[in-house]
Amino acid sequence: MSKRPLAVFLIVAFCFAALSSAQERSRVHQPNLTPQTSGTTQGLIAVSPVNERIVWASGRGGTFVVTTDGGRTWKAGVVPGAEALQFRDVQGVSDRVAYLQSIGDNPTDFRIYKTVDGGANWTMQFQNQNPSAFYDCFAFWTPKRGISHSDSVNGVFPDLRTRDGRHWEDISSNMPPALPGEFSFASSGTCVATQGARNAWITTGGAATARILATRDGGDNWNAYDTPLVSSPSAGGFTVAFRDPWHGIVGGGDLDPSDPNNAGTATSDDGGKTWTLTNAPPVTGAIFGLGYVRGVGDGGRRGHDDGDRAVVITANDGGAAWTPDEGNTWFALPDVSGYWAVAFASPEAGWLVGTDGRILKISFRR
Repeated sequence: MSKRPLAVFLIVAFCFAALSSAQERSRVHQPNLTPQTSGTTQGLIAVSPVNERIVWASGRGGTFVVTTDGGRTWKAGVVPGAEALQFRDVQGVSDRVAYLQSIGDNPTDFRIYKTVDGGANWTMQFQNQNPSAFYDCFAFWTPKRGISHSDSVNGVFPDLRTRDGRHWEDISSNMPPALPGEFSFASSGTCVATQGARNAWITTGGAATARILATRDGGDNWNAYDTPLVSSPSAGGFTVAFRDPWHGIVGGGDLDPSDPNNAGTATSDDGGKTWTLTNAPPVTGAIFGLGYVRGVGDGGRRGHDDGDRAVVITANDGGAAWTPDEGNTWFALPDVSGYWAVAFASPEAGWLVGTDGRILKISFRR
C-alpha cells in the first residue's frame, strides 16, 4: 500500500471515529424531558429548586407554584394584593420558606415578599419608593443573606441587601458607577448570581458595553468588568452563573426581532475579570436563562473540572440548548420553546418554566 492511500485511509478513519464519538456523546447524554402540570396558565418566569423534591417557581398574575414531590404534583397560588404584579424572581429555601420579587406598572409595584408557611401567608418586606428604580432580580448566599439588583438611576445602582432575612438595606453607595443607559434584564431572575459565602456577580446591558459587576465580600465592595456580549438599548447580558469562585458563564443577546442572531455566551476563568466568547449556541434572540447542571459535562476528563461544565440555556421562542463543555460543543433541545428560566437541583432533577404555566422537568440520568 502506498503512503498516499494509507494517509487517506487514516484521515477517513479519524474523521469517522470523531463523528461516531460525537454521535455517541449526544446519544448518551441527551437529557430526558418530561412535561409537568403546574396548576396555572399564567406565564412562569423564574424557578428555584431547593433539592430534588422541593421546587418553587413564580410568574405573572401574582402567581407562585411549589412542589414537594419532585414535580409529580404542583400547588399554585396567588399572593393577596399582588394579583396585578409579575413575580420575576423566586428564591426557595425549604418547603415552607421562600422569597418572591415583583415588578409592575408603578414604582411601588417593586416588592419583596416572604413566606414561612409554605405559601399560605406572605409578608411584604420591601416596597420601592424610588420613582425611577426597576428591580430585576435577587439572589441569596444563605437563607437570610441576599442581594437585590436594580437598573441604574442617575448613574447609580440602588441595590439592596439583607443580612437577617427580614430587612433590606440600601447599598447603592457600595456599587460602581453606572454607564449611561446601563440596566439589567428581568428575564428569568438570573441577572445576579451568588456563590460561596460572599461572592456575587451581576450582568448588565443597555449601554455601549455589557458588563459584569462583581463582589468578593458580600456586597461591601464591587468591581466592574467588560464582557464581549452585544450591548445596546435592547441588548446585553441577561443571565449569569458561576460553578466555583473562578469559573462562570454569562448569556445574552438582543431583544430586537430584526436582529435575532446575537444570542451568545462567554466564559470566565478568573472570577469574572475577563471573558471569552464561546462557540455560538443554536438559539436565536436572547438567552433568557441558563444554569449549570453539575456532574455531567465531560466526566472529569479535563482534570479539575470534574464534569461540572455542562450548562443548559433557554431563549424563550428562540429555543433551548445544552453544552457538555461550557460552550465548546452545543446540542439543541428539540421542540423546546417558550421557556424563560432553567435551574437544577442535580443532574437528574432540573426544571424549565415558561409561558402558559408550562413546566418541563429535564434529567441527565445516565
